[in-house]
Amino acid sequence: MLIHGTCHCGNLAFSLTWDPAPTEIPARACTCSFCTAHGAVWTSNPQGTLEIVANDPALVSRYAFGTRTAQFLTCSRCGVVPACISEVQGHLYAVVNVNTFRDVDTALFKHGSVSFDGEDADTRLARRQRYWIGDVTYRENVG
Repeated sequence: MLIHGTCHCGNLAFSLTWDPAPTEIPARACTCSFCTAHGAVWTSNPQGTLEIVANDPALVSRYAFGTRTAQFLTCSRCGVVPACISEVQGHLYAVVNVNTFRDVDTALFKHGSVSFDGEDADTRLARRQRYWIGDVTYRENVG
């Protein structure tokens, strides 16, 4: 299944290949203050392939807090956060925000919440290596 997503204005877009087609998509609402404030609900498929494209890189804000081991990609034009990326040992991992999906039946979403309070940086990075999308490309369009 090919899943497309974008920020509201379309500046940040992604294509996620999820094979085989999912019978349900985990949709995890992180309880941290950033995700709560933005209404972000994250998913990942460790076997998936993700391409993120910034159409105007000057409008992409990368925000990191806490352990500073991940960057939330925020469109500074419309304020939407479609993806979060983390580099672990030179390899890029990511999760995507299900609220930015286009043309996906929301009945597939299996909603839950998750808290990572108290998780140290090493544990956090190891979890991302296991559960986040591990085949990630980030591309910026130039001119």
